[in-house]
Amino acid sequence: MSADPLTPTYEPAPVEARWSSFWEARGFFHADPSRDGTPYCIVIPPPNITGSLHLGHALNTTLQDILIRWHRMRGDNALWIPGTDHAGIATQNIVERQLKTEGKHREQLGRKAFIDRVWQWRNESGRTIITQLKRLGASCDWTREAFTMDEPRQAAVREAFVRLFNDGLIYRGQRLINWCPRCQTALSDIEVEHEETRGKMYHIKYPLADDSGVFLTVATTRPETMLGDTAVAVHPDDARYNKLIGQEVLLPLTSRRIPIVGDAILVDREFGTGAVKITPGHDFNDEKAGQRHGLRTISILNKKGQIQPSLDQEGVNGDVLHDIRLLDVPPARARVEFWLRERGNLLNIEDHTHAIGKCYRCKTVVEPYRSPQWFVNVNDSKNSLAAPAIDAVRSGRIRMIPEGWKNNFFGWMEQIQDWCISRQIWWGHQIPAWYCRTCNKGNLGSVEFNRNLSQPLTGQPGEPTISPDQMEVEWWISADAEPIVAKEKPERCNKCGGTALIQDPDVLDTWFSSALWPFSTLGWPKKTKELKIFYPTSTLVTSFDILFFWVARMIMMGLYVMKEVPFRDVYIHALVRDAEGQKMSKSKGNVIDPLLMMEKYGTDALRFTLAAMASPGRDIRLSEERIAGYRNFANKLWNAARFLLMNCPSGAKTYLEGPLSSPDTLSLDDRWILSRLQKVIASVNRQLEDYRFDEASRELYQFLWHEFCDWYLELIKPSLYGTDTAVADQTRTTAIHVFETVLRLLHPFMPFITEELWTHLPHEGDSLAAAAYPQADPTALDEEIELVVADFIIQPIVSIRNLRAEMNLSPAEELTVAVAPKNLAAKNLFEHNFPSLQRLARISVKECAVGLARPKTASTVLVSWGEIYVLLNEKQIRAEIERLGRVLLKIDKELEPINKKHRDLQFVTRAPKEVVAKLDLQRTDLQKKRRMLAAELERNRQMLA
Repeated sequence: MSADPLTPTYEPAPVEARWSSFWEARGFFHADPSRDGTPYCIVIPPPNITGSLHLGHALNTTLQDILIRWHRMRGDNALWIPGTDHAGIATQNIVERQLKTEGKHREQLGRKAFIDRVWQWRNESGRTIITQLKRLGASCDWTREAFTMDEPRQAAVREAFVRLFNDGLIYRGQRLINWCPRCQTALSDIEVEHEETRGKMYHIKYPLADDSGVFLTVATTRPETMLGDTAVAVHPDDARYNKLIGQEVLLPLTSRRIPIVGDAILVDREFGTGAVKITPGHDFNDEKAGQRHGLRTISILNKKGQIQPSLDQEGVNGDVLHDIRLLDVPPARARVEFWLRERGNLLNIEDHTHAIGKCYRCKTVVEPYRSPQWFVNVNDSKNSLAAPAIDAVRSGRIRMIPEGWKNNFFGWMEQIQDWCISRQIWWGHQIPAWYCRTCNKGNLGSVEFNRNLSQPLTGQPGEPTISPDQMEVEWWISADAEPIVAKEKPERCNKCGGTALIQDPDVLDTWFSSALWPFSTLGWPKKTKELKIFYPTSTLVTSFDILFFWVARMIMMGLYVMKEVPFRDVYIHALVRDAEGQKMSKSKGNVIDPLLMMEKYGTDALRFTLAAMASPGRDIRLSEERIAGYRNFANKLWNAARFLLMNCPSGAKTYLEGPLSSPDTLSLDDRWILSRLQKVIASVNRQLEDYRFDEASRELYQFLWHEFCDWYLELIKPSLYGTDTAVADQTRTTAIHVFETVLRLLHPFMPFITEELWTHLPHEGDSLAAAAYPQADPTALDEEIELVVADFIIQPIVSIRNLRAEMNLSPAEELTVAVAPKNLAAKNLFEHNFPSLQRLARISVKECAVGLARPKTASTVLVSWGEIYVLLNEKQIRAEIERLGRVLLKIDKELEPINKKHRDLQFVTRAPKEVVAKLDLQRTDLQKKRRMLAAELERNRQMLA
């Protein structure tokens, strides 16, 4: 127990710094697989190394920490594995921006030197988020910190990739993918964010090739992509057009003739013009239609999202191509509009709102782009990855909380597409595939860059000799190239024996390494003790926005690699929004910085706020005022500890050296608080079992603030200050026992302040973090005592205090009452507990009798066991009459416009039903309130009659 006295006010900063370093230095969070106890494991959703703590991290981490501390204190062998994600695209962008400020490009460094530069950045700046998680109080086993690019995780990625490839579940193919022109890389479908955008709908004339007087009208939002059209589709049952199927149209602005095809899948004859252009190179639905009809695929854009100069080979008019070549899409669209209008092919333009796909990292408009990429085949008929994952959730082997998220999971998984896992960047897990330059002649090519970008490229006439270390080679590999997939670079080609091998330059999607996280962090592919004991992990805490990015992929990979689910429970929390329910953003100026909140109000206040508001399925509407309110809760806890310690003259330890007294020797107040404590212990444990962090927080708040501090500490003051030392010591023992138990209950939620206070009380062990979590003792329950205190102490005191407030009576003024209990038992209980009522309600009793009539000049307080009549003098009655009159006038003013609308037949018949219903409810409530107040006013007037 600490010998230092508690400071008059709680200062969070020094307390938090001291205990955070103490816990880590003493190894309280280290998990040993050989230790006794039921295994309980959480793997942290790895935050990006580019990130800084935001409220989503704070919520997610707080909820995980509550669970892991709770299980650890219950005696479970609890392991919480921390780690970070390498965040391929985001991290590369940061380092490239740094190079740009130095006037450099990554090509000047070369791949190896650039990767070294990224590692340098990661080691210097990429661990910020870990420091911030520790500041939040995260009780991870920091000795096991993992990183998705460290060597153990690289070994896991290589092993998984090779296994999937050998089982036919990874393949390389030329397909249409989502392409970010800014990041210069492929994206998977779920990395594209769709945003409603106001645009235009262009109606274009496509004349028949053999009869220019007849044309089809095609509507499109992207007129520039028409340069890649290879057909026009109509519905085969559409009588307007089906006779044209098999004929050709002349593609505007080109010399190309393209066919008219019938396609009942692509065309909705009731929507639009009934004629749809097919651009297989720039639309996913069109790509499928092109495959059905054997159409060519033409790409009109290069990797930078610019118009291809090579379109002259596709018959694009020379003037048009000269005008738009190498333009970005928006200006190219404007020029195509000009040329369509100039050539008489543009019928009209309409305003149109539609969804635009944007890169989830840089928000650039994503382009469908055809290129060779690596894919995971998730729906292979022989070895499906998706089907077992769906079955694991449907059968209950994986439980989702709240349960409603299962439907979202099933909806996406049942429509899942093959996963594009290759990215055209340098930072990440380079794909473990090599190509023999001898065997793949014609399928491989390279571009050599002079790293001194002020000089021309190699191969240009008159270029000076450049040494090899000044060159950077960028390889391109066709979809027909044959890869050699292996965990390590092969020494030679297994076909020709050649040693000229090049590695695939692409890296894996960041989510590929994250999908292995639940078992790679436990040492897989090695057969470790940790893997044997802690896999499957117990609980995954995550937000719904990565249910498909990450959760679904972990389930698929866990079942494929480990033949077992990766976790048993998935707790999905909502988003943190501002007080008005708006998504927080810097542009709106409504962002609440958790680091600033911790500095201002203390980490425990922020944590408790987030836990208390974490209702399942409901977004958190957070305001700074809520955090300030729970800072007051921390102060209440601190002041309660100071009160107890100041009232222990021989030191707090003295009062817990022996067991609590038997219940029959304890006071009513002590028996009541001990019984209430057992109910709270049982409830908090039950709520945490059910992931009801909000309800557990509410129980703790209610018990500590109201029952323990507001009632119990007030009720026991006569015992503490009295002359009977035996009674005082017994009361101190009970109070300290209850408070120490509450600190253990609160510790997972508010670890810093509870640890600090616990050290000032009698305790066993070195840290509250390693103490036993309270378990309910049913023998300490006393329902009868709880009813007595609730009905004969708390209820009458609260009712009399409310009457004082309503009648504006001074709290210091003693009131005289007459009491009419319902029966003799109630009379005896009232009289037995009257000392507490007398002191806390400031009342004196004139008379107490069963069946006592109500005095004429009295206001009635109803209680469950009878009536309390508060005797009033003439001055008090007249003041109450005036108050009631003012309230009635206010209600009449509120009713006046409502009654006017109610009498307005035109309003009642035309206004929306919900508006009228709401108005009727307001009117009914006000009228009811008015009747009650009018009756009370009349009673007060009768008193003076």
